[in-house]
Amino acid sequence: MNRIQMKALAKVNLGLDVIRRREDGYHEVKMIMQTVRLYDRIILEKTQKGISMETNLSFLPVNEQNIAYRAAKMLMDEFHIQSGLHIKIDKHIPVAAGMAGGSTDGAAVLYGVNKIFELGLTKRQLMERGVKLGADVPYCIMRGTVLSEGIGEILTPVPSLPDCHILIAKPPVSVSTKHVYENLKLDKIEKHPDIDGMIEALRMEDLHGVTQRMENVLETVTIPEHPEIQQIKDLMIKDGALNALMSGSGPTVFGIFDDREKGMRARDLLRKSSLARQTYLVRPFNIRSYR
Repeated sequence: MNRIQMKALAKVNLGLDVIRRREDGYHEVKMIMQTVRLYDRIILEKTQKGISMETNLSFLPVNEQNIAYRAAKMLMDEFHIQSGLHIKIDKHIPVAAGMAGGSTDGAAVLYGVNKIFELGLTKRQLMERGVKLGADVPYCIMRGTVLSEGIGEILTPVPSLPDCHILIAKPPVSVSTKHVYENLKLDKIEKHPDIDGMIEALRMEDLHGVTQRMENVLETVTIPEHPEIQQIKDLMIKDGALNALMSGSGPTVFGIFDDREKGMRARDLLRKSSLARQTYLVRPFNIRSYR
């Protein structure tokens, strides 16, 4: 095999709770992650020597500042691979948007390097290496509907999200994950998501039970600084979303619809407004539908 093409899928957080800040500065979380069918397309191709990289976005780094490059280098160094590799990334997942766009690219490259050079690593072994690149990388290798705990490294598959339509909208603002966590006031959070109740609703295949429990404590930091996030949520709910939530540390918002026509109508309204430049109507990616 000299060439491999892959889809690096994005994620949203159906529920995100922060339990406590640890003495080492990391935050313990409890959240439900969901893979969605919005993806970057990645092509890996063997070359004579070294690692080279290109993307369709001129502002993205194409060196060791890019997690995809570091993922390739990590495995190629570990296994003393002498031949080279060219990485091409066609990005569609919004950048710095709370959707694990970088992490999923890194995860896909780990998977692809393992395949193209026939390293024989299992999914679990790839996940163990992926955590060195970033907390979300192991999840992006696992995919599906997953309970994430600890600092994001303890992953437990849970029943899949019932099929639905997910409207994704990214406002034209940037958010720093580090800034959000540093400014999170845990002692002032009044409402925490019912993650256990959400898992039970997933078990019962109760989409409404899931959406009723959607909550993200990081909104307490991001929405006051970027009120357009709340405006996007309100628009989605007004136009038929069962609920809407900010994903990760933001600023991307997603709404869950049980009717595609309602989702398309809300997407069109968002596109006409100045609230979001990037909008996508997608469906969840569930492991069970790909067995």
